[in-house]
Amino acid sequence: MRVEILGQERRRRWREKDKLAIVTSVGEAGATITEIARRHDVTRQQIYAWRSELKKKGLLSASANALFIPVDLNAVQTDVPELRESCCGMIELRLSCGRTLRFESSVAPDILTQVIRAVEAA
Repeated sequence: MRVEILGQERRRRWREKDKLAIVTSVGEAGATITEIARRHDVTRQQIYAWRSELKKKGLLSASANALFIPVDLNAVQTDVPELRESCCGMIELRLSCGRTLRFESSVAPDILTQVIRAVEAA
């Protein structure tokens, strides 16, 4: 019995540099993930998976579209200095706008509130 496959084979192997080129092309000249997926004949989910994979490998910056907002940490004084000194460690906060904030746990809540409002407004 002989089997013949007609048409294009669907399982393809992508090199990391090709994945990186596809993932970074999203947003260039307003290109959406859907447009990029159609252009390269892959699914949107595949592009999201590649993005995650490349970030984990350190090949794609997690903050490629980072927006830096100046914040004067001395502008707001906290009334509880003991609280500030007793806490330590880093906190990662994922905002509803899809952005991620990383900060030390000793940051005063009122300052953090100002930062979150500024980031979500941008």
